[in-house]
Amino acid sequence: MSKRKNHSPEFKAKVALEALKGEQTVAELASQFGVHPTMIHSWKRALLEGASGVFERGGKKAPEIDEEQVKDLHAKIGELAVANDFLSRKLKPWIGK
Repeated sequence: MSKRKNHSPEFKAKVALEALKGEQTVAELASQFGVHPTMIHSWKRALLEGASGVFERGGKKAPEIDEEQVKDLHAKIGELAVANDFLSRKLKPWIGK
C-alpha cells in the first residue's frame, strides 16, 4: 500500500495555474507533475473559487471565536486531564514506572 503524498500549497497553486493557462491538457500536466488528473481538477476549482478573496478589502478577516464553544472545549480538556491522571496512577503497578 502506498503512502499518500502531501503537496505544498505552492505546488498546488503552480499546478492549478498551469491548468488554467490551458497550454497543456490535464493528462499532460498529470504526467509532468506526477499527480492524478482528478487532483488537478479539484485544485483548479479551488483556485477559481478562492480567487475572489485575494481582492477583498481589509485583508484577511479575523476568525470568529465562539466563546461558548471555547468554554465547552476547556471543560472537555479538564475532564480528559483528570481521566488521564487517574489512569496513569492506576496503571503504575502494571507498567512499572
